[in-house]
Amino acid sequence: MSGAAIALKRQGLVDYQTALESQRRIHEEVAAGTRPNTLILLEHPSVYTAGRRTEAHERPIDGTPVIDVDRGGKITWHGEGQLVGYPIIRLKNRNEVVGFVREIEAALIKVCEEFGIHGEQYCDRSGVWLRDEKGDRKIAAIGIRVAKGVTMHGFALNVNPDMSGFNRIVPCGLSDTSVTSMAAELNRAISIDEVAPVVEKHLYEALSRVAEFIAL
Repeated sequence: MSGAAIALKRQGLVDYQTALESQRRIHEEVAAGTRPNTLILLEHPSVYTAGRRTEAHERPIDGTPVIDVDRGGKITWHGEGQLVGYPIIRLKNRNEVVGFVREIEAALIKVCEEFGIHGEQYCDRSGVWLRDEKGDRKIAAIGIRVAKGVTMHGFALNVNPDMSGFNRIVPCGLSDTSVTSMAAELNRAISIDEVAPVVEKHLYEALSRVAEFIAL
C-alpha cells in the first residue's frame, strides 16, 4: 500500500473506549490535514453501543451496560471474533454520506464473495445482508458519523463471534430479521487473520475512490 492515500492501522483486541478516544484524536488530525486518511481494523471485548436513533425499549433490560455513541444507527454488539473497521476519511464530496456507506457495503459484499457467501445491499437498511429461504440475516453492520467532512465510526463484520452477544438486544432495531456470521454460513471455523487481509484489500480500493488526498 505504499504511495497510497489510505494509511492502515491493524490492531488486535482493544477496549471500546480506548479505541473511541484514539478515533477522535485521529479524526481531528485528519480534519486538520496533519495525518493521512486512515483505516483502523481491530476487535473489541464484549460491549454494547447505542447510536443516536436507539430507542429505550431496544436496550437490554437486564442491566447490561451500554455505551452511547454519536454515530448513526441503533444499538449493536461488538465482541471477539468480529472484525471492526473504522475508516477515518476526508471525503471528496462532504455531503455524499449515503454514497460512502454504499461503498463500504459493496466492499464487504466482495469480501463475502471471496469466501463463497452471497451478500446483498438491502434497500434502506444499511449493512450487508443474506436474503434467501432461511430469511433475512445481517452479516455486517455499518454506523457512520461525518464531522468537518471527515468520517468516523464504521463497520462490524461477523467473522466467528459468539453470537449469543446479540440475544439481549434487537440488533440495529430490526425485529423482523436476524444476525449471522461467516462461520455460521460456511459451517466451518474461520479466523480474523484469514479474513482481515481480504477486508484490507477491498476497503482500501473503496476508500481510495471517495477519499480526498491529504498532502503532508
